[in-house]
Amino acid sequence: MGVEQKAGKLSGAADVTEERESERTGGDRPATAADRRGQSSASAELDGRKGRATPSRDGRGVKLSPPARLIRFLREVVAELRKVIWPTRNDLVTYTIVVLVFVSFMVALVALLDYVFAKGVFAVFGNA
Repeated sequence: MGVEQKAGKLSGAADVTEERESERTGGDRPATAADRRGQSSASAELDGRKGRATPSRDGRGVKLSPPARLIRFLREVVAELRKVIWPTRNDLVTYTIVVLVFVSFMVALVALLDYVFAKGVFAVFGNA
């Protein structure tokens, strides 16, 4: 099959789609989801599907005892911990240094502000 034949088939399919879309008007849109699927809402009612409760899920297992649930939980925790990308020693040292420097800076800033506000309060109200 040549390129021209393939292009002709593709353009032919596109022409049919364009014709269908051009024939549609806003008034002939399906009113319900069943109509969009090609079913009428009357056929759904005849099938007996409409108006019934949703069936319960079959995937639910039997309720486990507390020790069994605890063991399952711990197995899942271990499985999740195996997925963790643990930092290398160099990363850990770097993170620790960054945290210590930041905390030291914040302590110094709070101490400085405390000193400045204390001097301001004593200047306004005098020494006790």
